[in-house]
Amino acid sequence: MENTENKPTLEAKAKKVMYALIGVVVVLAIVLTYTLIQNNSIVNSLEGEKAELTIQLLDLQQEYDGLSSDNAALNAQLDTSRAEVAALIERLKKTEATNRSKMRQYEKELGTLRSIMRNYIVQIDSLNTLNHKLTADAAAARKEAAEARRANKELSRKVDNLSDRVAAGSIIKARGLHAEAVNKSDKPTKRSSRVKRLVTTLSLVENELAPRGPVRVYLRIKDPQGLVLTNASSTSFQLGEDMIIASASREVDYEGKEVEMTIYLNDISVFSKGTYTIEAFTEKAALGETTLTLK
Repeated sequence: MENTENKPTLEAKAKKVMYALIGVVVVLAIVLTYTLIQNNSIVNSLEGEKAELTIQLLDLQQEYDGLSSDNAALNAQLDTSRAEVAALIERLKKTEATNRSKMRQYEKELGTLRSIMRNYIVQIDSLNTLNHKLTADAAAARKEAAEARRANKELSRKVDNLSDRVAAGSIIKARGLHAEAVNKSDKPTKRSSRVKRLVTTLSLVENELAPRGPVRVYLRIKDPQGLVLTNASSTSFQLGEDMIIASASREVDYEGKEVEMTIYLNDISVFSKGTYTIEAFTEKAALGETTLTLK
């Protein structure tokens, strides 16, 4: 009688336990499913970060490949950095996206390599700028021409500043600056092949306030390429803080009255076609500028 009464009770308990276990399994399944979804989302995100990092490294590799220089030492440094970029790309390929510490390390290395590349760009730009200034020809004449162009710009600036500082009443000025080419018979010519020498005339104007005594007038005659013409008689003079090369010069006795003068440039082997620039100076100031064109 007792066994019959207990049987339903045991079955009810068993059902409860079974339902509880089923509930636990369902909950575990839900939790496991949610966890898998979350893990897949994280993995996908990390894979995306790895892909983006790979793209950035490949872009950086292309940028490094586009850098070039004529400097051997800089090229050696570039080769080393290119090798580091290539090695980093290979390491990234072999590293799982889930290895977050490695990913962060690679990102830092990418930043470092970018910074190094920017420094290379600055160095290359500086070298290119320097090469543009100095590159013309290995010959001394070409080097002198480049230096003369730079010095002439600085000279013009300093002459302007000097003119502003010096009292106008004490400076000797000139007028009528004129240049022509003559042949071996001292007749004017425009044919470059017939030119024997250049003749420049000018007048130092009257100025009662100017100092009396010997005054030397200097000419800087530049050919169509911007080179200052010189010969064995050429000299130099001090203008402000600069020592300036002169093609020719002549000294006259200035007593405050107008003085006409002629300056010759001889012994130039070849005169090329084009426009020549003639600048006149004293040791105090620029007197003027004119041009002469030969055919």
